[in-house]
Amino acid sequence: MPKIVDHDAYKLDLAQRAVSYFSEHGYGGTSMRKIADHLGLSKSALYHYFPTKEDLFLACTKQVMAAFDGDLIDPEASEAENLSRLTAVLRKDFDTEMALIFDYLRGKSADEIAADEAMQIAMQAYRNVVTAIVGPERAEETLARLMGELLLGYLSGR
Repeated sequence: MPKIVDHDAYKLDLAQRAVSYFSEHGYGGTSMRKIADHLGLSKSALYHYFPTKEDLFLACTKQVMAAFDGDLIDPEASEAENLSRLTAVLRKDFDTEMALIFDYLRGKSADEIAADEAMQIAMQAYRNVVTAIVGPERAEETLARLMGELLLGYLSGR
């Protein structure tokens, strides 16, 4: 009797499991063959679900950013407390995430980055959470300050 597979669930599972491989090896340090080996399937099976490495990276981005939501916000906490909580969450894997993002974006033009679906998804998730904390009027400024502080902290060894 043939094995019955929920293809959508399996595709989500593959993307979730590939996240750690991208994080560990970077975008440029991966290949579909290496990822397939890591996931324990053939390269052709991986291509069945994700026609390109960029498609797989997009699926991984969707998985990660789906978990980055309003649950970070405590409606009883102050704006400063919520921003502090958000900063702590972003700081946790900031170095790995930024290295992966810069590796992924290497060689892309500003227009290509602006049109990149993975970056649009990530930026919208960040904007949504910050907007929920400080409101739409101050969201972009607050996000820029937060990312700048994280980058300065990282580059300063903090």
